[in-house]
Amino acid sequence: MRHQLALEGGRPIRDQLLPYARHTIEDDDVEAVVHALRSDWLTTGPRVEELEHAFAERIGTRFAVAYSSGTAALHGTVFAARIGPGDEVVVPTFTFAASAACTIYQGALPVLADVDPITLNLDPAELERRITRRTKGVVVVHYAGTPADMNQIRAIAQKAGIIVIEDAAHAAGARLGDQACGAMGDMAVFSLHPAKQLTAGEGGIVTTDDPELATRLRRFRNHCMHTTGREREASAAYAYTIDELGYNYRLTDIQAALGLSQLRKLDRFLARRRKLAAAYSELLVGRPELVCPAVLAGTEPAWHLYVVRLALEQLVVDRDAVFGALRAENIGVNVHYIPIHLLGYYARLLGHRPGDFPVAENAFRRILTLPLFERMTRADVDSVAAALDKVLSRYARH
Repeated sequence: MRHQLALEGGRPIRDQLLPYARHTIEDDDVEAVVHALRSDWLTTGPRVEELEHAFAERIGTRFAVAYSSGTAALHGTVFAARIGPGDEVVVPTFTFAASAACTIYQGALPVLADVDPITLNLDPAELERRITRRTKGVVVVHYAGTPADMNQIRAIAQKAGIIVIEDAAHAAGARLGDQACGAMGDMAVFSLHPAKQLTAGEGGIVTTDDPELATRLRRFRNHCMHTTGREREASAAYAYTIDELGYNYRLTDIQAALGLSQLRKLDRFLARRRKLAAAYSELLVGRPELVCPAVLAGTEPAWHLYVVRLALEQLVVDRDAVFGALRAENIGVNVHYIPIHLLGYYARLLGHRPGDFPVAENAFRRILTLPLFERMTRADVDSVAAALDKVLSRYARH
């Protein structure tokens, strides 16, 4: 019964579910949050500013601006870039919807593009093809924590005179040569969601070297008020003005306290993720039914996700069948992502149909995200590999 699939009545590889992601919260993280709770500031205060300075120093930019979520931070970048109605922004279709939604929030239109078949990042040639006289920017996603081809993308953007926004939500700690993801565009957005390399519970951070963009980013998160509550308190004043429509996208000091504590551990977290990813590759490379993620020369991925692709030609079932069988074995596989152009709202808005972006669609049919998080053990990795062996052996084309 051990070799019979759990779906068919066999015993699962694991007794309990191994999730695809899980945060790591330690005693010092809890102490940092408790200290914030006992302080004079709960909402945006000195800890947010401290987090911003520390994050900018880590990435290597002049400024960092904290937001309530990665999606809010993306919205802030489009506002700061003065992108609005009638404008277009090129976005890879193989990403989470927020990468495109941020442009729509400002009345602009996302123009979707296909991706590179190896990295699943934006294909520079696709970017060049999609640029029109209305194009004002490009959102470049470092998918799964693997750096995009920023050298080519920046050259194309500079020639076209468009702004480059890095969606680095997956890429805290990733590097392309001697450059950090988050320091290669005009602005970059990081996520502090619990599934990411470090967390503030929720949150986002924008990095930039441009002081004007930094000012617009700070104002936008606070209703576009020209002064903050702390500034008015410090000067014993009440007056403020609002010249543009802004939002309440503020990060709290409670969250910033957690984010700061986690940021100090980023190197340790990254080292663990890289060790786990190497263990996966050691066990899985060479298996005919699988294609492991590629690591290109000169890149250092952050390994937010470990995404394999199924060689469907070697199997008698589709990805969803493998997904269901692995879930029954208590392996919490996931799928990142359904291409944007296949999602109902975006398909209707942009007029896309299946077949419009063949590279992204081919990848989507094959991808599986394997569990990967800092507290996983080598035994956990071995159990995932054992479950893959069990399921793929059952479904292999002989």
